[in-house]
Amino acid sequence: MEIKIRPYQIEDTKAILEIINYNILNSTALYDYETRNIEIQIAIFEDKLKKGFPIIVATENEIVVGFGYYSEFRFREAYKFTVEHSVYVHPKHIGKGIGKLLLEQLIHLAKAQKLHTMIGVIDSENQTSIDFHKKFGFEIVGTIKESGFKFDRWLHSVFMQKML
Repeated sequence: MEIKIRPYQIEDTKAILEIINYNILNSTALYDYETRNIEIQIAIFEDKLKKGFPIIVATENEIVVGFGYYSEFRFREAYKFTVEHSVYVHPKHIGKGIGKLLLEQLIHLAKAQKLHTMIGVIDSENQTSIDFHKKFGFEIVGTIKESGFKFDRWLHSVFMQKML
């Protein structure tokens, strides 16, 4: 089965929403409490696209099995060369190299846009994601303790950075 990476299309939103809502309900990958509906997700993506940021999807047999994007890290003008990225893979497709393909493409796109650095914010309990990012040259640059509260416990955010 070949995994293909392509730009997001609005028709992908339903499949992406399934991945996002699974993570909201079952993991600390997203610090949201409430699941999203399709209108909210489309609006979030339209805002990113309008600002010139890419959203990409991974497909297997034309079915969306993962997605990724990056957007502004912070909203002040001096941060315009720094982006924060997100990569998510459908839980039934983890371990197939999909995250690797998505992150490689995001890094490539960021370099093409002449961006300077990429940030990943990862829950400290997600050692798999931390190790994954290290393979791409991301370094841990800090931890914000008890920055989130979900599932009746405090969560720590690990900031990882890659110079592009």
